Amino acid sequence: MDATRDNILIYDSAKKRHPAVDELKEVFNYRNLIQQLVRRDILTRYKRSVLGIAWTLLNPLGMMIVLTLAFSQIFKFGTVYGYPAYVLSGLLPWTFFSQTTTAAMVNLVWGGDLLHRIYIPRASFAIAAIGTGLVNIILSTIPLIIVMLITGVPIHTSILFLPISLLLLAGFSLGLGLLISTIAAYFPDVSEMYQIVLVAWMYLTPIIYPIEILPEAYRYWITALNPLYYLINLYRIPTYYGRFPSWAEFIPAVVVSILMLVIGWWVFSSKSDELAYRI
Repeated sequence: MDATRDNILIYDSAKKRHPAVDELKEVFNYRNLIQQLVRRDILTRYKRSVLGIAWTLLNPLGMMIVLTLAFSQIFKFGTVYGYPAYVLSGLLPWTFFSQTTTAAMVNLVWGGDLLHRIYIPRASFAIAAIGTGLVNIILSTIPLIIVMLITGVPIHTSILFLPISLLLLAGFSLGLGLLISTIAAYFPDVSEMYQIVLVAWMYLTPIIYPIEILPEAYRYWITALNPLYYLINLYRIPTYYGRFPSWAEFIPAVVVSILMLVIGWWVFSSKSDELAYRI
C-alpha cells in the first residue's frame, strides 16, 4: 500500500511550463525534421529550373541592374562608392526578410494537412523558411562581392561581421513570421494584405536610396520607428562601408531582433494548439 502511494503522480498546475518553453523543446527534438524541410524547400525550388541554384545568384544581380538603370542618376550623389554595390547591399537583406516572413505563412498553410495527421512542432515551418533563406542569402553574397570588386568597393575584414548581422536579421524575421502566421490563421486575408505592407515598408526603408537625401524632418521617423533600418544598416555597414558597426548602430539592432523574436515566439506558441483547427 505504501509502495503504491509512493508511485502516485500528483499534477500541479502551478509547475506547468509555458507553451513557449515546450515549443522550444519540441523544436530541438525535431531538429532533424527541420533540416529535411529546408532540404525539401531548396530542392523543390530549383529541381525544375534550367539554371538551378544559379538563380539564387542571378536574381539579385538582375534586380540590381534594373534598380541601377532606374535610380542611379537620381541617388548616385548620396552614395560613397557607387550605386550598384549600395543598392545590392540593401537588397539582399531585404529580400531575405520579405521572402522568409512570407514563406512562414505559406509553409504553415501548406503543412495544414500534415498537422492533422501527425504531431509536429508548429514553429518548424517558420524555422525551415528561415533556414532556406539563410542558404539563399549566403549564396547571394557571392554576387555582392563580385559587384564590389568590379565597382572598386574595397573589401575589408569587417565583412567577417556578416554572420552576426544575419543572425539578428534571422531572429527578427522569425519572430515577425511567427506573429503574422498566427494572425493569418485567424484572419486569412492578412496574407494578402501583408504583400501590400511589404511594398510600402520597402520604400520607407533606405534600400534603394541613401538616408542622407531625406529631409531632416522625415529622416528621424524613418530611422527611429523602422526596425528594418537598423538591421539592413547592420548588413550594409561591414560590406559597403567597410567598417565594423559602432555600439550605437549595433545595440538597436540587437534590441529589435530579440524583442520581435520573443513576442512572435510567445504569441505563436500560446496559440499553437489551436492552429491545427484553424488552417
